Amino acid sequence: MKVAVVHEWLVVEAGAEKVLEEILTLFPDADLFCLIDFLPPDQRAFIGHRTTKTSFIQRLPGARNNYRYYLPLMPLAVEQFDLGGYDLVISCNYAVAKGAITGPDQLHISYVHSPIRYAWDLQFQYLKQAGLETGLKSWLVRWCLHKLRIWDHRTAPGVDHYIANSDFIARRIKKVYGREAVTIHPPVDTDFFTPAADREEVGDFYLTVSRLVPYKRIDIIVQAFADTPHRRLVVIGDGPERNRLLQLARNSSNIEIKGHLDRKAVRDHMRRARAFIFAAEEDFGIVPLEAQACGTPVIAYGKGGVLETIRGRQSRKEEKEGDSPKPATGIFFQNQTAADLKKAILDFEENEKAFTTRACRENALRFKVSSFRRKLSDFIERCLQKQGEK
Repeated sequence: MKVAVVHEWLVVEAGAEKVLEEILTLFPDADLFCLIDFLPPDQRAFIGHRTTKTSFIQRLPGARNNYRYYLPLMPLAVEQFDLGGYDLVISCNYAVAKGAITGPDQLHISYVHSPIRYAWDLQFQYLKQAGLETGLKSWLVRWCLHKLRIWDHRTAPGVDHYIANSDFIARRIKKVYGREAVTIHPPVDTDFFTPAADREEVGDFYLTVSRLVPYKRIDIIVQAFADTPHRRLVVIGDGPERNRLLQLARNSSNIEIKGHLDRKAVRDHMRRARAFIFAAEEDFGIVPLEAQACGTPVIAYGKGGVLETIRGRQSRKEEKEGDSPKPATGIFFQNQTAADLKKAILDFEENEKAFTTRACRENALRFKVSSFRRKLSDFIERCLQKQGEK
């Protein structure tokens, strides 16, 4: 069986790339197609040091650093991949990958991290963050997103089976494409992210680890700690928001923005932090689970995929049925504001002893790599059997 995997872009190894790595582990002989690939040689181990097949966007001016500006060309680019010789096509989609063209005798399975966020329900949030709420440029962008929505919806029937990375995204798939999706949560490397032997002796700082981009809302976190100088904050990550965050924190000696660190350094900080803070509305959110795997509780914005990965207080369903609630592993705040986050931090500090290393670790183990591989392999096998019966 010939297998092709279609991924949107390879520029860094982030959450979506962890899923890609496991798909390539299941299909080690698969060919990998990407719109662009600018991964340096020393970061290609997770794709088996493959030579990828890229699109024409790879050769356009400025594609390495400004590939997102070529979004209007991406639907055309993904349609140019010749996948006719493959029996199974797996697309990893958070923009346009699911639009790859396949025939009636090919099986196309799409693992969807999200229907393209900035074209659908988060359009107005992205326009606001980009300063494109008014003016001619705003209307040009809105027109491009309108055309992208039409294309995205038109290509939805070309996928035979959808996999969502969370129930939250399965609902978005149903809303946008009118299709049912099976949820298979992304894998968390619980063998690497483990508690320290002396986890009970935690440090005096709070931690966040993220790409520094607007929708991650690191600005909320920095502002909350700028307002409370008796609390320490460590920010790990890099991105276009870094200079703005440094400005926000310029008068706050309690805030340290470290930039990019390697995995071992990230794990060391996760093991020693009082709590991990997460302010984004995320499709799933692997990093808060990595923190829990290290035994660290999470304070998170209570919307999106984190509602499936962090255990707050017992649900109303459990209360009604009288079930014994699972131990809490975090606290949610309901509005993306520094004020709400500060209230959640205070709530955490008043109940800090209720969050145990064991509870956090056991919750994270639900998402271990072996579980992901088994669920994905079983699902693909069932799809192949159905395809063979046609």
